[in-house]
Amino acid sequence: MKQQIYNTGIYLRLSCDDDVHGESVSISNQRQMLTQYCREHGLRLVDEYVDDGYSGTNFDRPSFQRMLDDIENGKINCVVTKDLSRLGRNYILTGQYTDIYFPSKNVRYIAVSDGVDSEKGESEIAPFLNILNEMHARQTSKKVKAAMKVRFENGARSGYCAPYGYLKHESIKGKIVPDEETAWVVRKIFTLAATGLGPNKIRRALESEKIPSPSWRQYEKFGFFSHLFEGKPENQKYLWTNPQIGFILKDETYIGHSIHYRRKYVSFKNKKQVLVDENDWYRVENTHEPLISMDLWEQVQAHISQRKRSGKSGRIQIFAGLLRCADCKSGMRLKETKYKDSVYRSFECSTYGQYGKERCTNHLINYKTLYNLVLIRLQQWVALAHKDEKELLDRLLKNGQKQRDAETSISKKELAKAVKRQKELDTMFAKLYEDHAMGRIDERNYDMLRERYQDEQRGLDEKIAALNARLAESVETQRNAERWIALIQKYTVISELTAPLLHELIEKIVIHQGVTSPDGFKDQEVEIFYRFIGKIEF
Repeated sequence: MKQQIYNTGIYLRLSCDDDVHGESVSISNQRQMLTQYCREHGLRLVDEYVDDGYSGTNFDRPSFQRMLDDIENGKINCVVTKDLSRLGRNYILTGQYTDIYFPSKNVRYIAVSDGVDSEKGESEIAPFLNILNEMHARQTSKKVKAAMKVRFENGARSGYCAPYGYLKHESIKGKIVPDEETAWVVRKIFTLAATGLGPNKIRRALESEKIPSPSWRQYEKFGFFSHLFEGKPENQKYLWTNPQIGFILKDETYIGHSIHYRRKYVSFKNKKQVLVDENDWYRVENTHEPLISMDLWEQVQAHISQRKRSGKSGRIQIFAGLLRCADCKSGMRLKETKYKDSVYRSFECSTYGQYGKERCTNHLINYKTLYNLVLIRLQQWVALAHKDEKELLDRLLKNGQKQRDAETSISKKELAKAVKRQKELDTMFAKLYEDHAMGRIDERNYDMLRERYQDEQRGLDEKIAALNARLAESVETQRNAERWIALIQKYTVISELTAPLLHELIEKIVIHQGVTSPDGFKDQEVEIFYRFIGKIEF
């Protein structure tokens, strides 16, 4: 009887979770074992298929797919692996290959270490081994995620490339540092956005100055996006996109924070990635040097979230996002009423407009009235800032000073009391431990008192941190006043209101319900809260 010839392919795989740097020692060991096995068992070794750095939870691996092509083309009729886990760690798909696909193609399959050989008949243990292999992959996935989270908590970042404006640190893994070749571009983008420019106008400004795009930077350094630049005109590298600019303006990387888990895999077996809700992102603050200040960031975010909008008439709504109802705290919406050939514009409470007076009152205020009120108030501040800066600073500092002094006094007393109690607890804890060690207190009472003291200590730690933060705020008062004066002094004359101007100087405008007096005059309070300094009357 003629002995069948087995044209054999050996399949070698190592997970990227184990080793992704070059051809690993484990791959070499697999090759040596399987080559020797083929030689000792009379198998003709035709080719080897190596997937080094690929997970076994899916089968979309380049060498595995090449092996399947060779099976289809009749090049090999025998596959040998070290064990079943090298073939795969998804027990359903692994079973489909071992129990259905290979037999249908008359392919002999051997898993050396597990004692599986299809020529000897079905292996009763193989399905259980496949399940165990998948369980191992699942546990490995959990361990890798836990290890990555610890690294993230310690300030490390992941990713092949550093974000635009940064470089990977030369010696510290997971650390990024500013790239002075591109950091200035990021600062320029935020500065332009702070003036009220949107991504489209910023894009045009960058392109007019022939500033290379992030895509070109990736192509130049790593060869990415070659399809965009190879064989293309020189000006291709200066073409930015609105989404690129929009992403930069929303990326907290530039204020020194790291954001993780923006995307996730469907499961440890399905490597398709899906977007994660922003509320579920993992944020770690102060992990690296920021490129922009927090003030600039907040100003830009205000422009983004409160992007000026047009009303039905097409006019720009410069107050968008600034107006608040004094009672229900909701926003105010622009209301345009046509009468004959004229359009009357006013603002009303959004809650009232949607639900009626069951929820709130209209808080109606005429557009021109509000416009003139705010314009006059800002003109007064500008005039005073240029006339006598010292007088303005004194005025801002005196605003609410009595209340701040009272709050500071209370905070200092509470802080002293908390610190004293914290020291008492430290002493009590030491005595408790001594009593327990000397047998003067039993285990039950020791655990009960220890837990009670620890809960109180945690509460005191939080209280002391909050009080210190509150006291620090009072120190910030003068600095904030100086910052606002610097903002207002940028303007020599304010002749009209614009959205960028309003959002730069004003935090919010609170509209109260108007009251009509018996003689027919309407009295309505409008509170203006300025950036950094809050509400202050002229």
